[in-house]
Amino acid sequence: METAYLLVHSPLLGPRSWAPVAARLRDAGAAVAVPPLVHIADDGPPFAPRVAAAVAAAGLPPGGPVAVVAHSSAGLFVPAVAAALGGAAAACVFVEAALPARSGPSRAATPERVEVLRGLARDGRLPRWTDWWEDVTPLFPDAETQREVSQEQPRLPLSYYTEPIANPPGWAALPCGYILFSPAYEPVAADARERGWPVVELPGRHFHQLVDPDAVTAAVVALAA
Repeated sequence: METAYLLVHSPLLGPRSWAPVAARLRDAGAAVAVPPLVHIADDGPPFAPRVAAAVAAAGLPPGGPVAVVAHSSAGLFVPAVAAALGGAAAACVFVEAALPARSGPSRAATPERVEVLRGLARDGRLPRWTDWWEDVTPLFPDAETQREVSQEQPRLPLSYYTEPIANPPGWAALPCGYILFSPAYEPVAADARERGWPVVELPGRHFHQLVDPDAVTAAVVALAA
């Protein structure tokens, strides 16, 4: 059976962040799902069960195998996603992504980072992620893509960064790999290497899957295999 691909976007973004890679996988004949996660934090924590529910409703062919492909902070939800897929999960590919804790629950931010974010929050919610920074234009291939991705972003509650994220056991036994884009994630890629995972380096910025989707798609397929 051919591998299907579950592309998991960061809860700070939306499905548009995976659209070019999804299109290329579909053009190659693969089954692909990009479940929308923009509303997982609307009712507060816990968040992992809502991610799992979105995965269960994603509409992939039953029975697997499924490659779980996560970008950015979606990496923290890979254990919950793999658990939701059950025996269908066949591989996990982390694309410039945070890694789940090796044991115990994961957290989306350090206590120090939470304090910085607390200063950005208004009425318990944070600005859209692209509004945290002075200029995010260099992350995008063009102005239209930047506009489309930015429009999808939710305003997450601060609790997204303070609530522990459930880390169901068993996912780490799956074949895993890491794709590194930018220097900011080099320490995370080093952690992946320490876990014995293959690491593919595609020099770029955090949204390189939008800038060079051909190269990113090829790397995803290679690691999933």
